[in-house]
Amino acid sequence: MTTTSAGGRPPLARSLTVPAVTAALALALAACGGSGEPKAPAAATNEGRGPITFATGKDLTGTIQKLVGKWNSAHPDEQVRIIELPEDGDQTRQQLVQNAQIKSDAYDVIRLDAVWTAEFAARRWVLPLQEEKLEPATFVPAALETGRYRGKLYAAPWLTGTGILYYRTDLLEAAGVKSPPRTWAELQDACAKVTKTPEGKGVDCYAGQYDKYEGLTVNYSEAVQSAGGQVFDAQGKPQVTSPQAKAGLQFLVDGFKNGTIPPKGITLKEEEGRRAFQDGRLVFHRNWAYVYAMASAKDGTSKVNGKFDVAPLPGKDGPGSGALGGNNLSVSAFSKHQATSRDFIQYIVSLDVQREYGKEQSFPLSRAALYDDPAMIKQYPYLPVMKKSLESAKPRPVAIRYSEVSAAVQDHVTAAVTGKKPVDQAAADLQAALSGLAD
Repeated sequence: MTTTSAGGRPPLARSLTVPAVTAALALALAACGGSGEPKAPAAATNEGRGPITFATGKDLTGTIQKLVGKWNSAHPDEQVRIIELPEDGDQTRQQLVQNAQIKSDAYDVIRLDAVWTAEFAARRWVLPLQEEKLEPATFVPAALETGRYRGKLYAAPWLTGTGILYYRTDLLEAAGVKSPPRTWAELQDACAKVTKTPEGKGVDCYAGQYDKYEGLTVNYSEAVQSAGGQVFDAQGKPQVTSPQAKAGLQFLVDGFKNGTIPPKGITLKEEEGRRAFQDGRLVFHRNWAYVYAMASAKDGTSKVNGKFDVAPLPGKDGPGSGALGGNNLSVSAFSKHQATSRDFIQYIVSLDVQREYGKEQSFPLSRAALYDDPAMIKQYPYLPVMKKSLESAKPRPVAIRYSEVSAAVQDHVTAAVTGKKPVDQAAADLQAALSGLAD
């Protein structure tokens, strides 16, 4: 099961946006938006039934079409037609926004990146769901929170996930390191030992995603969280100048200075980092779950097959905290067949249908039971680590102006890690920028 939204996703599941899968700032801001929040007219609700469209990402495995086909066989008068959106997350958002702005009924069920929930809900482009019919207690709790805005569920979690640490078991064994690192200091110590071995010659220590894009926002917020800080507090106020938040930024800055992160790390996105790890050029790598299957390939494309494992992200003083990525499903406020749309969402995110979907592709899914399913674990051995990581993961901000928040983070964090600003100045400038966006 794979993802990115920064939430790490091959094609649309990133939060990871990471298409963005990504990944993914460090908490749910129920109060972000303030007096500048859009005042859209109330959306019309209806109990209409009939044919609907499902606007989603590219169906690379054909599994979504198969699941939709089963629905169509059982609902001859409520057929679902798939509309594939662009693979690029920004293009997808633009297309969805344009359709909503003209109140188009072209889309009935829409697939939203987890960080878009607040914008679409606040502008009344999507409708609240009937939460009790979705059995909310059976979802991964953190994933469920990504679908909420101001206490209401506007999006049903479908694909989820968070960053995990990939590590070379063979290199750690050769260096006498018995377990993966739980702290940043342990990670650096392990790398120091690996570089002294013949097997570790020429291998870089660690890399995540540090190019100037959504992945940097995810990696920064994970560093802040993993140092005990937060980007925003529960009242929607930025907290990036706290000692803990600055410690997270300092970890990234020091990583480039002391060589823990190689210089080329500043250009890395998900795929560049994945290839570096898969080619045997990294001891440790932060990425999303989709990397597991690719690094395990036995067709000669991976040099680390059978030589790696995964663990939760390390932190400053103990295990770290990842940012949530993923995609959720919502009902368009302009759909003429909203009752059918709600029923279809309930079907597609149900446990049995998710289990069937999970057998065909590697995106981490939203129903908690799948992470304890022996058959699923056999197919995707990383699931126990993902389950543990999700327990400490946090959503990125529920912010109407999320894209501006992310752009501000990218600007000031890039200035810090490239040495253009000291940490204190970068943190202060980011605090000012985020304060303006939270008004």
